[in-house]
Amino acid sequence: MTNDDHRAALIAGLRALADFLEANPAVPVPYSVNVLYFPHRATDAEMCAEVDRIAELLGAPISQEFGHYGASVRFGPVEYKAVAILAARRAEYEAHMSYEGCIHPDPVPDQNAAQAA
Repeated sequence: MTNDDHRAALIAGLRALADFLEANPAVPVPYSVNVLYFPHRATDAEMCAEVDRIAELLGAPISQEFGHYGASVRFGPVEYKAVAILAARRAEYEAHMSYEGCIHPDPVPDQNAAQAA
């Protein structure tokens, strides 16, 4: 699928979702919708440059928090955000995940079984 095909499919899907929700008022809607764009993995400088380029197109300021470099624009409860996850934050996450499966919490008692007794 080309970038143009993917773009057209995404836009069509968003419109189809909006039409579906409008036609089916009994279906609950989420609090918000977040559309995220992540630059291809590269150096921090290259990913930040891509976010800077997008920020200019959006007319949005750059935000930096929690090891993320991003820019976003809101349309009511809908947000489009371009975000680069910087190398230091990715390394922190990978270190954290290296413990996955090594620690097991004590079982939590079944609240329903306790109430039924």
